[in-house]
Amino acid sequence: METTIWIILAVVVGLATGFGIAKILERKNASKVIQRAKRSAAGILKEAKQEAESIKKDKILQAKEKFIELKSEHEKVILTRDKKIADAEKRIRDKESQVSSELSKNKNLNKELEEKVADYERRNEVLERKQEEVDKLHNSKVQQLEVISGLSADEAKAQLVESLKDTAKADAMALIQDTIEEAKLTAQQEAKKIIINTIQRIGTEEAIDNCVSVFNLESDDVKGRIIGREGRNIRAIEAATGVEIIVDDTPEAIILSCFDSVRREVARLSLHKLVTDGRIHPARIEEVVKKTTKQIEEEIIEVGKRTVIDLGIHGLHPELIRIIGRMKYRSSYGQNLLQHSREVAKLCGVMAAELGLNPKLAKRAGLLHDIGKVPDSETEVPHAILGMQWAEKYGEKPDVCNAIGAHHDEIEMNSLLSPIVQVCDAISGARPGARRQVLDSYIQRLKDLEDIAFGFGGVKKAYAIQAGRELRVIVESEKVTDEKAANLSFEISQKIQTDMTYPGQVKVTVIRETRAVNIAK
Repeated sequence: METTIWIILAVVVGLATGFGIAKILERKNASKVIQRAKRSAAGILKEAKQEAESIKKDKILQAKEKFIELKSEHEKVILTRDKKIADAEKRIRDKESQVSSELSKNKNLNKELEEKVADYERRNEVLERKQEEVDKLHNSKVQQLEVISGLSADEAKAQLVESLKDTAKADAMALIQDTIEEAKLTAQQEAKKIIINTIQRIGTEEAIDNCVSVFNLESDDVKGRIIGREGRNIRAIEAATGVEIIVDDTPEAIILSCFDSVRREVARLSLHKLVTDGRIHPARIEEVVKKTTKQIEEEIIEVGKRTVIDLGIHGLHPELIRIIGRMKYRSSYGQNLLQHSREVAKLCGVMAAELGLNPKLAKRAGLLHDIGKVPDSETEVPHAILGMQWAEKYGEKPDVCNAIGAHHDEIEMNSLLSPIVQVCDAISGARPGARRQVLDSYIQRLKDLEDIAFGFGGVKKAYAIQAGRELRVIVESEKVTDEKAANLSFEISQKIQTDMTYPGQVKVTVIRETRAVNIAK
C-alpha cells in the first residue's frame, strides 16, 4: 500500500516537472515567433508604402493625362461652336442683304403697278365712252331693221332660234341614225364572233338517251329463273323497282322499260346482282333492290361532286350537288340532262370570259339552269321558275337565280348572265344530233301553231320560234287595238292549250306596230 502511494507521488512530481519544463520551452519559442512576425510585418509595411507611393504617382499621372484630354476636347467644342456662330452670322447678313434687295424690287414693282392701274383706268373710261356710242348705233340699226322688216327684235330672234333648232334637230337625228346603224353592225359582228369562237372551243359528244335498257344474259335458261314460278319473281322485281320487264323471244336479252332512268338503272344493277348470285326469290329481290337503291343514291352524290370539281365550281349546297348528280338519269328531248348542263356551263364560261365577265359565276349559272327538270313528280310551275326557287332556297347569288329563271323568258332579265345562259342553252340544244325528235312531227307541230294564230282576225304574220316554245304573232295595227291585242294573246293561248299536245309551255307574244313612212324627194 505504501509502495503504491510512493509510486503515485513520484508520477505526480514527474508530471509537474515535465509541465514546467514544457512551459519554459513554449515561452522561448513564442518569443522567437513574435520576433519573426514583427520583422515580417515591418517588411510588408515597407513594401506596402512603396507600392502605395508608386500607385499614387500613376494615378496622378493618369489624372493629368485625362485633364489634358478633356481640355483639348473642350477647346474643340468651343472652336466648333464659334464656327457655327460665325456661319449663322454670315447667313443672317446674307439674308439681310437679300431682304433689302427684295424690298427695293417690290418698291419698283409697286410703282410700276400703280402706273399700270392708272393707265387701265384711263383706257376703261375710253372704252366705256366707245361702248355707249356702239350701243347707240346698234339701237338705231335695230330700229331701222324693225321698220324695214316689219318684225320686232324678239320676233326675229325667235324665228332665227326656231330655224336653227330645226336644222340642229335634223342633223342630230341623222348623226344618231348613223351611229345606231354602225353600232348595230359592229355589235352583230362581235356577237357572231364570240358565239362562233365559243362553239368552236367546246366540243362534246352527242348525248342521246332512251326509255328502254337491254339486259344481256349469258343464256336463255336464266329467263325462266328471272320469271320464277307463275311469274312471282318478275312481279316482285317490277313492284320493287317500278320498271316494266319485257321477256320476249329476243335471244339472251330482256328489256327494261321505264321513263325514269334512275329506276331503270336500279333494276338493271339489281338484276345483275341477282343473276350473278343465283339466288332469285321475292325476299332476296327486295333486299337487293334496297341495297342497289342506296348504292345509286351514293353514286348520284359522287357524280354531282365530280361534276362541280371538274368545272371548278366551289361552295355549292349539298342538296344542289345531289340534284346535279340526279341529272345523269334525266333527259330532255332525248338529250342527257347532265351532259347538256355541263356543255352549257362550259359555253357560258368561255362566253363570259370573252365578254370580260366572271367566268366562274357564268359556269355556275349554266350548270344549274335546268335543275328544275329533276323532280320526279309533275308540277305546274315551269322548270325555270322552279329551278330559280331552289337556287334562292339554297343560297345562290341573285345574278345566278335570275339567269336560271329567265333562260326561257318566264321572268325579266336583270343580269348580263341571263342572256348568256339563254344563248348557250339554245346552242347546246340546237346542235345537230343533240336532241332526238322526228322531223316531220316537229315541223307539223310548228305549222299547227302558226295555223292556229292565222285562224284569228287581224293577224298579219305568225312565227313559231324557240323549237315551238314561243309563238310570235304580228297583227295589223288598223284592225287590232292595244286592248284587242292583249285579248288576242289570251285567246290564242287558250286555243293552243285546248287543241294541241306539246311538251312544256308555249309563250304567245302579240306584236302591234304603227309605222309612219314618208319619202324625201
